[in-house]
Amino acid sequence: MREESLRHGALGWVELMTTDVKAAKKFYTSIFGWETEKAPMEGMEYTMVKVGGEAVGGVMQAPAECEGQPPCWHIYVTVDDVDATAKKVKAHGGKVLRAPEDIPGVGRFCVIQDPQGGVISAISYVREQA
Repeated sequence: MREESLRHGALGWVELMTTDVKAAKKFYTSIFGWETEKAPMEGMEYTMVKVGGEAVGGVMQAPAECEGQPPCWHIYVTVDDVDATAKKVKAHGGKVLRAPEDIPGVGRFCVIQDPQGGVISAISYVREQA
């Protein structure tokens, strides 16, 4: 992941939750020339999407709690502190749809909704120790 994607406020990652991962990969690689690669993810199968060898997003099977919802793309915005961001969302009239939780080896995220109904995720990435 590029360094500029790790800055607070950056649009850092996109992810497709779908009911048919195989068909989605075939469609998007054919249309955009994306490369895909299986990525180890605890408890699920995850596919990285790459452009020019650089990871820019992912594709995953929609989880059970999303049953009945159409497949959708989701954007992750990098933040310095997910928990503080979730509190700020509530203070500004938004909703936290999925409370902050850890993604092992990746970071911590939450799903939020703005007062008009727009949905987006906030994420703080695990930083490598120097």
